[in-house]
Amino acid sequence: MPVAGGGFEQCYNAQAVVATESLLVIATDVVQAPNDKQQIAPMLEKVDALPEQLGRPETLLADNGYFSEANVMACAAANIEPLIATGRQPHHPSWRERFAAPPPAPENPTPVEAMAWRLRTPQGKQLYGLRKQTPEPVFGIIKSVMGFRQFLLRGLDCVRGEWSLVTMAWNIKRMHALSLG
Repeated sequence: MPVAGGGFEQCYNAQAVVATESLLVIATDVVQAPNDKQQIAPMLEKVDALPEQLGRPETLLADNGYFSEANVMACAAANIEPLIATGRQPHHPSWRERFAAPPPAPENPTPVEAMAWRLRTPQGKQLYGLRKQTPEPVFGIIKSVMGFRQFLLRGLDCVRGEWSLVTMAWNIKRMHALSLG
């Protein structure tokens, strides 16, 4: 993949779909694309291929790296409500901004406009807030607690298998924790 400052490195971009309630990884992939913009549709296909008995997601939460009109449309086509950040938000908004009334709903909005409005409502903010406590701990624990900081294998197929094993180990660890509590 291209890296900052020029040149290329042997790198991979690991993807994981994480369920908000259980923190279980329900779909994975590894790609060699340096950004995430093209990863929503393939991950939606993986989720759609799961057995019906597991349920269907209602909402997709993703950071700004995944935002594009095509991704919003892909979610709509899959009957999943997207909440994808459309830009970077300041970390410490003023209290007036934080407690301001949401803007009125747009008339005849495009899917992107409707999603942007939902992100500004109290319910949308609360739901989007789950994004920080859903995939971030999973990746953080895999790196810090489980010690998986780099792939040991070479080649995309081998790395995909390695990532599947790592996320499977996470799921076993998580299911054990869930069974105790």
